[in-house]
Amino acid sequence: MGGVIVVFICVFGAIIWGVRAGKKRNDPLTLLAEKLGLNFNHERNYPLEDPFSFLTQLHQGANRYTFNRLRGSYQEHEVAVFDAHYETESTDSDRKQKPNAHPFSFFTLTLPKDIDELMISPASSASKIPPSEGVEAINMESSEFSNTFVVHAKNEKFAHTICHARMMEYLLAHPDLTLEINRNLLAISYPRRLEVEAIEPHLKHLLEIRNLLSDHLFKN
Repeated sequence: MGGVIVVFICVFGAIIWGVRAGKKRNDPLTLLAEKLGLNFNHERNYPLEDPFSFLTQLHQGANRYTFNRLRGSYQEHEVAVFDAHYETESTDSDRKQKPNAHPFSFFTLTLPKDIDELMISPASSASKIPPSEGVEAINMESSEFSNTFVVHAKNEKFAHTICHARMMEYLLAHPDLTLEINRNLLAISYPRRLEVEAIEPHLKHLLEIRNLLSDHLFKN
């Protein structure tokens, strides 16, 4: 009986801690949303949302969901920022299965027109991320860039148009991000939940990458 009570207290305590931790993050996010003029929704969203369902990390593992979503217009661009989560299982020393949580932070920006499909991911994680059907690894001329990132695209010319010298220089200065382009969405992601105070600077990274895209990509 005593063991049952202890378990109940632990579970109840974990629930209270989770609620408080969520509230601690939600309050600053609400203030940030007001500052940036964005809409904020903290609730978990289990179905993969269109148009974000192309994002590679949202197809990994199990128990996938997004939450803490900020959306709206920022510096004349339609953007979305959100946390994401998925789980994998591993075996501990007692041969018991245990879940491993994988948190991510995503930043997306709507482009003025559909272009093509591309993914640039850190070389250290690229082997863990299966490319989409028809997408191939593209060799880049810079050995430093190729040692740091792996580029997947359906169109080699498009990949080289995106990965010009200034873009490669910028990405090399931020080697932990993953960049994806699909139709009219540009997205960057990080393999962790960013602190609230880091969201606005990373949102500016997204705009800086957008400004590095060649203008002719959006001409008719």
